[in-house]
Amino acid sequence: MIGQQIGETKGKRLVRRVLSIDPPTAEVSFEDSGQMLGVPTTGMGSYTSIVRADGSIYGQGQGLSMTQDGEAITWTGTGLGKFGPSGSVSYRGMLFFQTTSQKLAQINNSCGAFEYDVDASGNTTSKVWEWK
Repeated sequence: MIGQQIGETKGKRLVRRVLSIDPPTAEVSFEDSGQMLGVPTTGMGSYTSIVRADGSIYGQGQGLSMTQDGEAITWTGTGLGKFGPSGSVSYRGMLFFQTTSQKLAQINNSCGAFEYDVDASGNTTSKVWEWK
């Protein structure tokens, strides 16, 4: 069951690199900032996207977010995406968190449902909800 929203970020896609053309596979890196459980964070991540024969996108990624106090949250995730107008991309999936932060202990070893969108200019937005 989806619970409360626990995070939200905005950022920028930095690098895209083609890994294969059969199937079409790209690696993407990004940086973002926002909050997790109301605690300000800055983060970075990368993911690999594979375009499937039906035009959908399968993605896997990992990343790291830091609090202003230097505490880290790491995540791995997987999702399904689709291409939108003018080169935008939209993903929905699950993230799996780990942290030693006492402030963020609620999300240690938990998972969250996410929405991740990239517009045609490379601007990213994400929202995460606790999965109970």
